Amino acid sequence: MPKFSVVIPLFNKEKFILSTLKSVMNQNFKDFEVIIVDDGSTDNSLELIDTINDSRIQVLKQENQGVSEARNNGIKQAKAAYIAFLDADDIWEENHLEVLDNTIQKFPKAGMYCSRYVTEITKHHHLHNTFIGIETTYEGYVQDFFKSSLINRVALTSAVCIKKTVFDEIGGFNANISSGQDLEYWIRIALHYKIAITNKTTLIYNYNENNYSLSKTPIYKKKLIDFDRFKEFEQNKPSLKQFLDLYRVEYALNFYLLGYKKQRDFYLKNVDKKNIPTKTKLLLKLPPSLLRKLYALKQLLKKKGIDISAYY
Repeated sequence: MPKFSVVIPLFNKEKFILSTLKSVMNQNFKDFEVIIVDDGSTDNSLELIDTINDSRIQVLKQENQGVSEARNNGIKQAKAAYIAFLDADDIWEENHLEVLDNTIQKFPKAGMYCSRYVTEITKHHHLHNTFIGIETTYEGYVQDFFKSSLINRVALTSAVCIKKTVFDEIGGFNANISSGQDLEYWIRIALHYKIAITNKTTLIYNYNENNYSLSKTPIYKKKLIDFDRFKEFEQNKPSLKQFLDLYRVEYALNFYLLGYKKQRDFYLKNVDKKNIPTKTKLLLKLPPSLLRKLYALKQLLKKKGIDISAYY
């Protein structure tokens, strides 16, 4: 039985999949299997995967059902006690699984383990992410997962490893959500299990060119997180309330960016006003046409390595 099952959902990633897969096969820690779940790719991704001959790799094929079903089906096939997730366009450093294994041995009570990561904005610009209340050298249990994730998320999919028993106990990714399904899953896990973080950066997260496009799937076509399911937990956990309000505001601003005032107001109605930064309040009062220009400027600056957030 391998120590880790690496689950990689795949849909038309021929530009990235070989580099991603090679970063797995080059791991210092060798006790793993790789489960690639092809979600109906129509490009040459599968042909490229076939060029790597390694018995630890298996490919599952499904009709296009979305990334949640792909990950869930991969987990169901996993033989290992620990599931490490990797998106098909991200890169692991060669010590990624080794670092996770060391942290698991030191902090066995966690249900989820999170490695640290850098964000590749362009080939020449990387952002080094920090977390509120967690020192850069700290390794161990996260005291307040939601507070620590207010600026940068502690749990980023390709940096996350969970015990398979977590999947058995609370289920998997919500297939009814088409955007934010990973975030929703980490919230559910963090509400029921301890979270541990490594003290080493072992992931390069690819914020690729598609994330800059205003023409990507608009928010009104997406199936979003139902925040109401967490209302009971919010009442007793202020940091969760602040964390969820951050995403309510993000949804509101994204709807308003496209001129949807009704949807903006829907998400803002449950937000505690003290959880809305002053500059975000100002943005929500600007005409949508001006907001779109500011958004385009923000994306241009990010390509040049300057990251400006509307939420803090």
